[in-house]
Amino acid sequence: MRRVISGGLAVAACAAVLTACGSSSHATIAPSSGSGSTPRSSRSGANPNAPEVSPAGDIPDNQAFVKYASRDGAYALQVPEGWARTGAGSVTTFTSHFNSIRIEAMKTPAAPTVATARSADVPALQRTASGFSLGDVTSVTRTAGQAVLVTYRAESAADAVTGKRVVLDVERYEFWRSGTSVTLTLSAPKGSDNVDPWKRVTNSFSWST
Repeated sequence: MRRVISGGLAVAACAAVLTACGSSSHATIAPSSGSGSTPRSSRSGANPNAPEVSPAGDIPDNQAFVKYASRDGAYALQVPEGWARTGAGSVTTFTSHFNSIRIEAMKTPAAPTVATARSADVPALQRTASGFSLGDVTSVTRTAGQAVLVTYRAESAADAVTGKRVVLDVERYEFWRSGTSVTLTLSAPKGSDNVDPWKRVTNSFSWST
């Protein structure tokens, strides 16, 4: 009897020790806050310190501009710094992805008008611009004087790497002075918000001679 009782006491003592060990282990792994939730900083949305990301086609607000002057010194304007430049004959183009500024100078005996743009320029654009859809033809005032503005949509050329095409919003400005016309064609993916950059470019245009 004495041995049975002693054994029973021993078993009870071991059980008490195991229970205490289990309680101690649980207390060690529990978070001090009483919750296993992720800290608020890691559950929040966008990082407020992350750099601004502009939608595709939008020219960033911090874009720098540099002066470009024609080889003959007839005109000058500002263009976005870092854009790729290509030239062919009387045409110079600056591009960045699907954004572009195309500059073409030519001899033209008479100043363009809204009427001549509708009767001659628009039909030519319909023949040459894929997916052409006319917006409007108006006369606008810029620093260099009056210009005829044709707005339209067209399909871009295929990307050389991906083959992708996009729909472009296009603004075509035609300036004229003393028998020379300079046409600025500004293109960006449809829906891009480039009102201020495009106005900066067209207002920077000036005749040099």
